[in-house]
Amino acid sequence: MTQLEAVLEAILFAVGDAVPVSRLITAADAEPAAVAHALHGLEAHYAQAGSGIELVRMKDKVQLCTRPEYATAVRRATESRRPPALSAAALEVLTVVAYRQPVTRAYIEQLRGVDSSGTVASLLEKGMIEPCGHLDVPGRPTLFRTTDIFLRTFGISGLTELPDLPEWNPEEQMVMGEME
Repeated sequence: MTQLEAVLEAILFAVGDAVPVSRLITAADAEPAAVAHALHGLEAHYAQAGSGIELVRMKDKVQLCTRPEYATAVRRATESRRPPALSAAALEVLTVVAYRQPVTRAYIEQLRGVDSSGTVASLLEKGMIEPCGHLDVPGRPTLFRTTDIFLRTFGISGLTELPDLPEWNPEEQMVMGEME
């Protein structure tokens, strides 16, 4: 790898997004032809090495990207570092699933008192819950449970580490509601 290739690689790695070639020329203080040659060299280097990284060209920009065949592994790794954003509704649904699993969407909706189909779909997409079978009743509704991503997101190794639920006293709740 040439010095210019190493400089361009360092810039592209540090920026993380697509960088205009004109900006690379300025940052590397190099001639346009030399930068073009170095970028071709980087492309060849990543292709020959069987690397997990590739140089991607987008019009007048270039970017270092992971190869598509490694997307699943990268997604798993980055989700463990950066928990997905969760709304209050998502936290409510997760609480129901975590403490009462396996549960159906109808059970979640009965406890919450609102339609939860969108929230359940969002949690499925984020990998926080997963289908784990069907209830043996007419219509065979899907049962849901939490996943390893749920555990990693909340920093626990198992459901036994969840805090105990507070005791619920409906009479006390009514009194508290009247006081407000």
